[in-house]
Parts: sequence; structure tokens; C-alpha cells
Amino acid sequence: MQQWQHIARAIGQASGHTFTPQRQRAVGGGCINQSWLIGDGQREYFVKLNDAAALEMFEAEADGLRELAAARAIRVPQPLVCGVSDGQAWLVMEALPLGGQGDVRQLGRQLAALHRVPGEGFGWYRDNTIGSTPQYNRQDSDWPTFWAAQRLGPQLQWAAGRGAGRLQQLGERLLEALPALFSGYRPQASLLHGDLWSGNQGWLNGGEPVLFDPAVYYGDREADLAMTELFGGFAADFYAAYREAWPLDAGYGTRKTLYNLYHVLNHYNLFGGAYAEQAQGMMQRLLSELS
Repeated sequence: MQQWQHIARAIGQASGHTFTPQRQRAVGGGCINQSWLIGDGQREYFVKLNDAAALEMFEAEADGLRELAAARAIRVPQPLVCGVSDGQAWLVMEALPLGGQGDVRQLGRQLAALHRVPGEGFGWYRDNTIGSTPQYNRQDSDWPTFWAAQRLGPQLQWAAGRGAGRLQQLGERLLEALPALFSGYRPQASLLHGDLWSGNQGWLNGGEPVLFDPAVYYGDREADLAMTELFGGFAADFYAAYREAWPLDAGYGTRKTLYNLYHVLNHYNLFGGAYAEQAQGMMQRLLSELS
């Protein structure tokens, strides 16, 4: 109870309006954080809770939402305030009324508009997380170097630490061959959601697309598109509308395996199991195409 009083006080200070909660309701949907709705009868907010050590993760998520919102390309929940009380970190943000279905072609066009926002280099001004895993964003002017050092390299090291030595061996071969996948292709640094699978996209009650739970950085737009094809994928009209707004390079069909390898390795490092075999198959496929 005292924790909710601290959160309510922080909401009042951040919003400029006294907030006296009348109810808190747990909601599902996440495997990393606890999620709640808190309301006072007039306003309602979405609250994420985790251990106190997660404060930096929440701060980075809030900054990522602000970065996406500033692009004015696609709707995201507005973060309000985050902090720590009673041994738990929390992030308070706008509670959006999600439900139903919307225009997937609009989503494709809006994502292309988001990707048109350029960065000064690949990466971001701060590190964040992919799920609960650290995601390093030290900026680099060379995209293949960034992807090797800030994305695949750390995941392969963590996989080796879990005993997946075969993944490390294949990964080292892939990292050596990586420049060949970018022969004749020089992507711009685009603003990315960073964790764009179907579970992190929804629709407002009126049908407007909305994105949430980002892992923001500036990178090759193909990395965002690739992840939309992982874990279920989006509707065909979404991809058609995106390509109409901004056609993709012919090499995307190969590189999307490279980009999704990062997420499959991350799932292995988080959850173990068959993700190791899936990652191994992806690396073998990429190496065979490069041989």
C-alpha cells in the first residue's frame, strides 16, 4: 500500500495534478515485469514494476518512448515518471485503450516514416535492454562493425558462457565473413523501435496503430523489418505498404536471417532450450550462402 502512495505522489508531481488512486488492477501480457493499471476515477495510468535494480532499464525505456514520440510518425504511450520505492522500481506511463484491429497498411506506412528519421551514427546515446538483456549502443559510423561488436558479439559470448560452444565457433566464422553480407549495401542510420515483434504492437480502440516496449537505437531499418517476420509475423498488406513507401534492397532476404539471429540468440540466453538449435541453423545457412 505504501508503494502505491509513493507512486501516486510521483504521478501528482509529474502531472501537476493531485492524484488519489481509487483502484489498482494487475494486467497480464509480460514475462519480465509486473504490469498494473492505476486510476483515480478520472485518469488512469499503466505501471510497470520490477526489482529496484531495474530502474535504469525503465529510465532507458522511457527515453526510448520519448525518442519515438518526437518522430511524430507513429503513436506510442507517453512516459510520465519512474522511480524506486519499497525495494521495487516502477515506470508510469499513459494507459492507452487497446482493442480490436486497425489498418495494417497504415502501420506499414507509419513505420516507414519512423525509419526516415536519421541518426548521426549507428547506436544511441545510452545503452538499454532487449527484454531483460543488456543492449549496448556505443555509436559507430560503420554498420557491420556496430552489428558485430554491439549485437552479435555479446550474445555469442553469453551463449558460450551457457555452454553453447558450437554457437561460439560458428559465430566467430560468421563475424569474420560479415562484411560480405553488406557488399554494395550501405544503410543509413534510421530510428528503430528495436524489439518489433507482433506482441509489441497494437491498435487503439479507433483503429490507430500503436507501438510499445521499445529497445530504441539508430540502425539499419531492415533490422526492424526482419523482426516483424519473427514469432508470427505481420499481415501481408503491412509489408506491401511499407515497400510502397520505401522499397527494400534486394539483399534483405539474406540479411534478415542475420538480424533475427540476434533475437534468437537472445532468447537462448534468456530461456535456453531449442533456441540454440535454431540459432545454429541460421548461422549455418548464412555461412553456406557466403561460401
